[in-house]
Amino acid sequence: MVKLIISMKTKCHILTVLLLSCASTFAQQKFISVKGKEIIDPAGKPFLIKGTNLGNWLVPEGYMFKFKNTNSPKLITETFAQLIGPQAAAKFWEQFLQQYITREDIHFLKTIGVNSIRIPFNYRLFTNEDYLGSNDATRGFKLLDSAISWCKSEGLYVILDMHCAPGGQTGDNIDDSWGYPFLFESNANRQLTIKIWQSIASRYKNNTTVMGYDLLNEPIAHYFDATKLNPFLEPFYKELVTAVRKVDKNHIVFLGGAQWNTNFKVFGKPFDDKAVYTFHKYGDQPNYGSIKRFVEFRDQYNVPVYAGETGENTDEWVASFRKLLEENNIGWHFWPYKKMDSPKNIMSIDLPANYDSLVRYAETPRTSFKDIRNAAPVNRQQMQQILNGILENCKYQRCKPNEGYISALGFSLHKENDDTAINETKKEKQGTK
Repeated sequence: MVKLIISMKTKCHILTVLLLSCASTFAQQKFISVKGKEIIDPAGKPFLIKGTNLGNWLVPEGYMFKFKNTNSPKLITETFAQLIGPQAAAKFWEQFLQQYITREDIHFLKTIGVNSIRIPFNYRLFTNEDYLGSNDATRGFKLLDSAISWCKSEGLYVILDMHCAPGGQTGDNIDDSWGYPFLFESNANRQLTIKIWQSIASRYKNNTTVMGYDLLNEPIAHYFDATKLNPFLEPFYKELVTAVRKVDKNHIVFLGGAQWNTNFKVFGKPFDDKAVYTFHKYGDQPNYGSIKRFVEFRDQYNVPVYAGETGENTDEWVASFRKLLEENNIGWHFWPYKKMDSPKNIMSIDLPANYDSLVRYAETPRTSFKDIRNAAPVNRQQMQQILNGILENCKYQRCKPNEGYISALGFSLHKENDDTAINETKKEKQGTK
């Protein structure tokens, strides 16, 4: 009898372990993951990333406003505050963040065939540092929560991209820094980066819409001493991944190479089993030679590689490079989704009336208060109207799709109409049965 009881207890224990193991495996399968050289979907099938970047939303860039010298978020914010005052400028940015990307934009991207998006963000959205006229440390999660929920409803996956890290990881306008990648030589900045990524990973650890975390965008620009700075990169990635894995073992970590995500020589043997190595490629000829070293890295280490950014070119170049990536089983997010008065993106934003006067002010040197006074607009109300025009024209309903560019990406502007027609035909057939 005793032996029978022990036997039954043992069987129950084994059954419990098996059920927990199955439950764990089932939970893991809900996430986009990695297997060898492939990114795989929750069913274990290869998943080729095809989508776009939501550039200029959480990280405004000067060239997308037609500015050259006023090119980083802090410089743009300063310019707008000089024109209409800090309170009015803060109100502009509050509305900009709410209107530039909305549920309608995400739905549109789904209808043309996108399967995922990459969202660049500035670390300051998760701190009390001043950013875009405010210092609310909760903004980052509020904005990301909304975008992720919209993507969930549309069945799109999301990569979260720290485009601007504490201290600056790039040393140029794109990281909203002070002109040098101070991140790598500052323990305080590195610790803040770790803290922010760990808080993000903790919040989204069970969110299956999130594909993963792009830890540092385009680290260490080519202007700087690579022999000095490059050795910092992979060790810091290891610190970041260790911190993320303490709270989140589900999501992919995306690791970008040095010198604008082009130099993979900084990497040794992969150190995480859910790592994807990401490169960026602009301007090269769209031939195999431009991606050869990334393919060779993938083959050497049996890991996936992915083009996190590319594009900003003609429709012909975009189509050729996109096909090249797909022929080599490399997923992609072309840059960017929308931009002002441009054919080199999915959506174009019309310029407001008198926009040239805003550009003229932004390009005027203003290195002293005397310069600022001399450059001051005669009609500040007109500047307010121009900024109001940006807010109006950036709305999804006012943007204009670039059909040639969309087609070059292998997407279809008419896909939604095609799907509607198919569904209507199905309904008609069912009605006749």
